[in-house]
Amino acid sequence: MPWDIITFNDGNAIPGIGFGTWKIPVGDTTSDQVDQAISVGFSHIDTAQAYRNEAEAGKAIAESGLARSDIFITTKYSGLDGLDIETSIKNSLKNLGVQYIDLYLIHHPRLAVPDIPTAWSQMEGLKDAGLVKSIGISNFQIEHVETLLASAKIPPAVNQILLHPYVYATTAPLLKYSAEKGIAIEAYSPLIPVTTLPGGPVNKPVKAAAKRLGATEDQILLAWAKAKGAVVLTSSSKKARLEGYIKAGDLVLTKDEIAAIDAAGAKGQRIFTARTVVRRVAVALLVSAVGLGVCAYLGVDVL
Repeated sequence: MPWDIITFNDGNAIPGIGFGTWKIPVGDTTSDQVDQAISVGFSHIDTAQAYRNEAEAGKAIAESGLARSDIFITTKYSGLDGLDIETSIKNSLKNLGVQYIDLYLIHHPRLAVPDIPTAWSQMEGLKDAGLVKSIGISNFQIEHVETLLASAKIPPAVNQILLHPYVYATTAPLLKYSAEKGIAIEAYSPLIPVTTLPGGPVNKPVKAAAKRLGATEDQILLAWAKAKGAVVLTSSSKKARLEGYIKAGDLVLTKDEIAAIDAAGAKGQRIFTARTVVRRVAVALLVSAVGLGVCAYLGVDVL
């Protein structure tokens, strides 16, 4: 297996690459794409209540024929329909058709109601009850994690965050802090420099590394995220691309290549930030218009 198995601070382990189901159309498309991902070697499936595709993901997992112990399932508490953590986990278990979740995350600090310590205590209760094996967080910044750790009996196993070269400069302190606290990092949307912002400053060093290794640009970006110590989440409807993502685990970038990508990412950070602000404003206006209420938090980058 080219991708490393990462051991959490609670002793449980997670595959180093996962198939994310964010943005996949709900319905048979989700089941088909999860089935395809499993068929090419993905054993880690990431979903969330907010994606509204847990049942379809669960269907594909059940039909894969894999033993429950051979598939790693992540889902997230998204505050869907205003339900609390205890009720939501029961719904997720039912939707996914399993007896336990491998990793359960609070999708965003704003969803930790009435406050982070109380919400985290409820997460700890789920682990104690055996409903989930590991508990973690998503989109938490250092100040949020500090608040959590101040009263936590069980530290979060992981923090799932946006991570790609254009946000690395601002994210580096969080990565360092997480490593010091023994909290694993999961990277979502690592391919943004080629999918959303092609032709930016990162393009040159990524192309150079791809040429040296005989790889594709998206493979290089996955290898870069791996080099930062992160568990990588990615997705594609194309079987060939998924196969390439699995093979990317074998790629090793040089220190100079990593540094060049980091430097280019820092140069392009302003471009990414400006486009993100515009998109968030547009999404916020749309959310307001259609009255999605509790799901307004999705105006922020959450996988």
